[in-house]
Amino acid sequence: MIPSTHESKVSQRFPPERMKEVIRLLSSPSEIIITTHHRPDGDAMGSSLGLYNYLIKKGHKVNVITPSDYPDFLFWLPGNNKVLDYENTESESDILIQGADLIFCLDFNWIKRVEKMEGSLKNSKAKKILIDHHLDPEKSFDFIFSYSDSCSTCELIYEFIVAMNDADLLDKSIAECLYCGIMTDTNSFRYSSMKAQTHRIIANLIDLGAENFRIHERVYDNSSESRTRLLGYSLFEKLVVIKEFNTAYIFLSEDELKKFDFKSGDTEGIVNYALGIGGIRLAAFFTEREGTIKISFRSKDDFSVKELSSKYFGGGGHKNASGGYSNESLDSTIKKFLE
Repeated sequence: MIPSTHESKVSQRFPPERMKEVIRLLSSPSEIIITTHHRPDGDAMGSSLGLYNYLIKKGHKVNVITPSDYPDFLFWLPGNNKVLDYENTESESDILIQGADLIFCLDFNWIKRVEKMEGSLKNSKAKKILIDHHLDPEKSFDFIFSYSDSCSTCELIYEFIVAMNDADLLDKSIAECLYCGIMTDTNSFRYSSMKAQTHRIIANLIDLGAENFRIHERVYDNSSESRTRLLGYSLFEKLVVIKEFNTAYIFLSEDELKKFDFKSGDTEGIVNYALGIGGIRLAAFFTEREGTIKISFRSKDDFSVKELSSKYFGGGGHKNASGGYSNESLDSTIKKFLE
């Protein structure tokens, strides 16, 4: 049974008057695309495949298309074998996108975050539904359900299914996907965004069959030897601590990544080790890939890395977790950060 406080929260985020048209659109079988941001993480894939497994049960024809590859420690997610990587299936994916009735855009606030898919997504005549928890969503979607106080997009997908009056369709496959996304986007339930409400959702997901210990093992205890050695190298050789500014950062060149046989996801979470040092309030992680510097920022307390990222590094995200990029060299980018 869903607690009344939970029903109240769902009604605030997915109110009946706004859901009425969405429910109508999903009342008969449709051609549906689900997509997420470039280089998807656990929340992106968990929400996409959680929604996929739900919509399949509703009788829709559904395709999940990611803008790029993603970490292999997420390949166990139910439905993963059906995912199309746009970079490897561009022609097929474009045909599916142009033929869609509905497109769910999950875990990103700006269309540019799908990168090479942007043109195809913008040209599609499908109704676009945004479900996301990042700040400042652009207005180019037909339906926007964006709540930055939510710990994850997976939490919102759970609430969306409840608001669709389909709580009875929640099952183990959906629960495993959503648990994974909430777990990874809260650093194993550690962030302030984890409210009592989210713990109630987690309890419901476990009741539905999500094996919390098994999901943790599949994500966190499944590293390759090269990934583990890359972590050790990053912390021993590439960590810089600036005590007077309560700041720490790590940087890796493309050659260094190649040295450790880098694959997508191998640097996931490294920035958190820098933030975990006592007294550190700002952490940054710089990686060089294909001529672009990707940056992950993390912070504690009231320091907003979203403002830092958006002002200087063309990015955005959350107050305490954000990303950016630079087209300058790795050395120049770090110099700019330090200045």
